[in-house]
Amino acid sequence: MSNDHAIIRTVLLTTLVAFSVACQAQSSGEWPGVEWTRSTPEAEGIDPGAIDSLVADIGAGAYGLIDAFLLIRNGRVVADHRWTQNYDSVMALFDTTNHQYNYDHPAWHPYYQNTDLHTMQSVTKSVASAALGVAIDEGLIDDVHVPVMQFFGDYGPDVSDPRRGAITLEDMLTMRTGIAWRTEGAYGSGEHSTDMLEASDTWIQYVIDQPMDTTPGSHFEYNDGVSVLLGKVLRQATGMRADEWARERLFAPIGITDFYWKITPDGEADTEGGLYLRNTDLARIGYLFLRGGEWNGERILSEEWVAASVTPIVADINPSNDRDDPGYGYQWWIPEAEGGRATVFAGNGYGGQFLMIAPDYDIVVVFNGWNIHGGGHRSTWRALQERILPATSLQY
Repeated sequence: MSNDHAIIRTVLLTTLVAFSVACQAQSSGEWPGVEWTRSTPEAEGIDPGAIDSLVADIGAGAYGLIDAFLLIRNGRVVADHRWTQNYDSVMALFDTTNHQYNYDHPAWHPYYQNTDLHTMQSVTKSVASAALGVAIDEGLIDDVHVPVMQFFGDYGPDVSDPRRGAITLEDMLTMRTGIAWRTEGAYGSGEHSTDMLEASDTWIQYVIDQPMDTTPGSHFEYNDGVSVLLGKVLRQATGMRADEWARERLFAPIGITDFYWKITPDGEADTEGGLYLRNTDLARIGYLFLRGGEWNGERILSEEWVAASVTPIVADINPSNDRDDPGYGYQWWIPEAEGGRATVFAGNGYGGQFLMIAPDYDIVVVFNGWNIHGGGHRSTWRALQERILPATSLQY
């Protein structure tokens, strides 16, 4: 075992112990049936005035175009607010060519075909990672240290560069593959590698053909293409497309029955950003992780996988600057951590979809928004830490 792997293993074991203690301490939580149990902020130890103030600010536009805010404590919904935005009018200012990767077409974004299924964008990555974890728990993939190019032999990867052959599954999960990915300019600029990926007819081949620019495991670079490759690894290991595997092994056991998942031109589930869910069902994913991978007495994910997923393995994303940056685990962001343990972990989607979990407070929060052309002067990415947790009793 390398020194780096030994350090990571020590951190993960510490996190697992802390995670287990936190889960055992949460004895008052309920399990949702078809619907979540309803309560009030005050009954669950949250200052109702703080929630009312946040809701008022969202309604007044301080956070831009927000579609939904859902707050769950102790397994009970204490706030569930939704807003109707005139997206037809907003998007009419832009190109509305009808295809699934035009983010300005109202039949595709932010809702799918006028349903209440909301785009998850890159929160999809966190969900797909969970589905991959089920496969690893079931022994269909040995572990996260397996070299991944073995799964892509049909695509003729150029392994003359030894760095490509050295990429492991954990390198992919933590966005440290060393595969070059152009991120200059915003999405939609035409220069971003993700724009080129989404315009391609052969997604897997496009990513496999990108050059190497750093040593795997040494450098974090956010890479949507790598998340696409993870979906292909899952299909190769299980024999099922990622959406089908997730439906059977992840969604059905926790009560998610309705979703939509974009399929790429080469026939794979889009695991970088193609999932649509209801906000109450996205909360089920968060609650599964809050409860350490258990669902009402049934083990869906191992505690080990959950702990590893939400450990800041990449502890400082931009070490060259002066501010504290979020950490990154297995396709999960860690915006707050203490001693290597996540105190808040999150899925984060383009335009403002946030699934946020605060395990010490027994809280799951969902914000769904669509601020792709700018938004309000505040971001819901910080609302949990700045407005909800300070108003919440820790011992309750």
